[in-house]
Amino acid sequence: MQIIDGKKVASEIKLEISEKVQQIVAMGGRRPNLSAILVGHDGGSESYMMMKTRACEECGFESALIRMEPDVTQAELIAKIDELNKDESVDGFIIQLPLPKHIDEQAVIEAIDYRKDADGFHPINVGRMALGLPCFKPATPSGVMLLLERYGIATSGKHCVILGRSNIVGKPLANMLIQKAYPGNCTVTVCHSATPNIKELTLQADILISALGCPGFVTEDMVKEGAVVIDVGTTRVPDSTRERGWRLCGDVDYKNVSPHCSYITPVPGGVGPVTTVALMLNTLLAATNGHRE
Repeated sequence: MQIIDGKKVASEIKLEISEKVQQIVAMGGRRPNLSAILVGHDGGSESYMMMKTRACEECGFESALIRMEPDVTQAELIAKIDELNKDESVDGFIIQLPLPKHIDEQAVIEAIDYRKDADGFHPINVGRMALGLPCFKPATPSGVMLLLERYGIATSGKHCVILGRSNIVGKPLANMLIQKAYPGNCTVTVCHSATPNIKELTLQADILISALGCPGFVTEDMVKEGAVVIDVGTTRVPDSTRERGWRLCGDVDYKNVSPHCSYITPVPGGVGPVTTVALMLNTLLAATNGHRE
């Protein structure tokens, strides 16, 4: 069993990005710019934003965090998005989700210029991804793909079972893994809340990816010997032994499942770090490959 070290992979890629940025600047170009809009004061969102800001610094990017109050109107938010769409110094930007309930998230996503859509959620990018065309891809699925690639894990012809069908992880990941490419070229099964025989399907998986947000859902009797297990789930669970009163828990019963795996990601330290890196790669792509046409 080999532990997939997301922190190590993330550090390596950030160094590679930093070197590319140095080359761009040395040739007279400007640093890539990633901006972000944060609505409200959610603690989890604040933490994610700080991580992204640090990653920008490590990669040599310019970055800006635009804060808006939770009572901001949808019209005001979309007006700010329009400003960023028109700002030629901004290569890519993100809107931290979730948004307050009075705001239509899909309308906000569609207001973003798809050529600056660093999160890869705009319908045009989603459609291009499904067709296997160049585009910005969602960060978490891209992080999974980076881990498979960096560890040289065989994917062609493998049966990949994905637990979860969200627009953020499950659906885009299925699209990526079914493409005729590496990583990819898999036979993909997507399971969800209406799937009656999940255990039967997970036992067939060469690659099992869980993105449910259900702590400990995947138990050892659901995983076949030698499977690759990627745990995308990250849930805060109460833990009185920790100073902060909680700990992060994945979807996989790591202690009991890991002995049966060829590769497995821990939580934390697995998919999370490379998710942020994937966002940096999208920003670099926006700054360098002419997504302005």
